[in-house]
Amino acid sequence: MGGVVQSWCIWQAVFFSVLCYPLVLGAWNDFSEDPSFLVCGQKSLQFTLPPNKNGRMSLELSAWDIVGRSHMLQNDSTCGVWVSWAPDGSRKVVASYDGCYIFEWEGNYLMVLGIEETDANGHQSIREEKELRCPAAQPALDAPSHSICATVQSQDRLPCVSPPIAQGECEERGCCYNPTDRLMPCYYGNTVTAQCTPDGQFSIVVSRYVTLPPLILDSVHLASGSSAGCVPVVKNNAFVLFQFPHTACGTTFWMAGDQGVYENELVADQDVRTWSLGSITRDSTFRLHVRCSYSTSGISLPVSIQVFTLPPPPAVSQPGPLTLELRIAREQGYGSYYADRDYPVVKVLRDPIYVEVRLLQRTDPNLVLVLHQCWATPSSNPRQQPQWPILVDGCPYTGDNYQTQLVPVGAAVGQQFPSHYQRFIISTFTFMDSASRQPFTGPVYLHCSASACQPSVSTSCITSCPAAASEYLGLASLYRMGYRGLGGILGLLHHLS
Repeated sequence: MGGVVQSWCIWQAVFFSVLCYPLVLGAWNDFSEDPSFLVCGQKSLQFTLPPNKNGRMSLELSAWDIVGRSHMLQNDSTCGVWVSWAPDGSRKVVASYDGCYIFEWEGNYLMVLGIEETDANGHQSIREEKELRCPAAQPALDAPSHSICATVQSQDRLPCVSPPIAQGECEERGCCYNPTDRLMPCYYGNTVTAQCTPDGQFSIVVSRYVTLPPLILDSVHLASGSSAGCVPVVKNNAFVLFQFPHTACGTTFWMAGDQGVYENELVADQDVRTWSLGSITRDSTFRLHVRCSYSTSGISLPVSIQVFTLPPPPAVSQPGPLTLELRIAREQGYGSYYADRDYPVVKVLRDPIYVEVRLLQRTDPNLVLVLHQCWATPSSNPRQQPQWPILVDGCPYTGDNYQTQLVPVGAAVGQQFPSHYQRFIISTFTFMDSASRQPFTGPVYLHCSASACQPSVSTSCITSCPAAASEYLGLASLYRMGYRGLGGILGLLHHLS
């Protein structure tokens, strides 16, 4: 049987191997293109194999596990697979996402199936294969914080879902739950709550308290839609609710890979007062983008829901000294450090050195310490020659045969402000005299240029390094320093700002 041969590969991080399967698209397409063939649920997928129209052939289903072995599909609760037969001869298969035959790959659950047909004489065995794909992140909004829910006055509450409804289902929709309220246990919180429905609808609820000063709800409207179906369907003193189809009210559509993306925008008008020398307003600026993504494979469930609001005002700048400290840990766990009296530190060539740079006297958790250039010299003069590059544009120098290991610094290490730290591990070295080819005998000093970065919409404060270096990349790029040879002495410049 003919078909189009494609390639399907997945990187299996657990076993550090690449598994590739040939895909032969033939009879599978006769039924797998039917949207009802595959149903993606919250915890499992389900597909139905129609009756075999050729009675002389027996059909067997198989699937691949995460190490590339093929298994015949049969009832197996330990692998999360259930197979049942209907009276008409069709076969329904349910496979759990956490079972043996489904992997997560690029935001999707993948299952590779095979169908084998063998005639009554045992001849003409044909294998065809098909990749089934379900979105890994079924859209579920975070439950609102207690403050967002508690601040909604009972007379202003807007129902999110009519009772009866369980608390988990209510909170998955991004709504508040009060079990003592029998009439309205599930209601919207004082925030923006957006939903994308399986039948292709936007549902957007805006609280007047999403801005300070509060919004004038009568001024909130869709940026491009003004027809009768594009006005709020519900409004009270605290909330406004818009519901409209993806194909209406100025919604834009575009493709992103195998997903169709629908996007619309809400804005609020401002009362502007003008005179001959200028204009003013006392109303908050409000602009809201809502984006719904759907798979183009025929699955009706939304893949993702994204809400974008205007960025907050920039942080207030405060002049003052920027104090940095560079120090060396005694061991790999960074549990203790050499004190000033311990220097110079004596190290042997290739010994690991556990280096940390930190920002001092700052308590803003949003600040990110970013190292730019780091280099070593044989004296405390940062401009002296020779020099050896340690960090180039925020990444380890690639010309070194002993690559710097970048160490992530997270909240788990016990630091109050982990973004104020950068860590890295280097191997000691010695400078060589280019003329005599003899090693230098003095200490080695490290110099770094650094800055404290405030993240914003346009600046992430994170340095992207080549793949070879990014294995060790933490919150921001981390860097290295060098030393002298056998029995040599390490000199250290404690801080540069």
